Amino acid sequence: MNDSPVNLLPISYWPDPILGRKAAPIEAFDPDLRALAERMIVTMYESDGVGLAAPQVGRSIRMFVADPQVDPERKPMVFVNPEIHLQGEIVSHEEGCLSIPEVRVQVRRPESARVRAQDLDGEFFEVEASDFAARVWQHEFDHLEGNLIVDRMSPKDRLVNRKILKELKLAAGGA
Repeated sequence: MNDSPVNLLPISYWPDPILGRKAAPIEAFDPDLRALAERMIVTMYESDGVGLAAPQVGRSIRMFVADPQVDPERKPMVFVNPEIHLQGEIVSHEEGCLSIPEVRVQVRRPESARVRAQDLDGEFFEVEASDFAARVWQHEFDHLEGNLIVDRMSPKDRLVNRKILKELKLAAGGA
């Protein structure tokens, strides 16, 4: 018997090809999209994540969920067909990824971001943030573009994480 919640979605792990593809725009704002978003939110929380993009759960569509609040009051947001505008100083901070477990690397990103997206009803909204929230949105947006933290690794980070990356490749059936 499976003890995990029914709504959990399986997470795609690097080097799954879906993670390297640019995701397709969403045109249908229907109950299936709403159900997927709800399951993504449950999966994100159960995986101790602060964001999760649709490609990470095997769906190559332009949607991500995020809750960068690090307090018990959960406020998940759903971003459909997001556009991101980056601003501010470029800063380096450690990041991890649910699709690349156990890997933590320094990633340089602009400190602020403004996102224009649609909600689950297709209505447009805009949000702006700095620091951690902006970093989470940028990380998840990268997934929609087919980019991962492995693509942003320095040679030193690749060396430090080579064993974990090799194990992930072997688990995926690669050499």
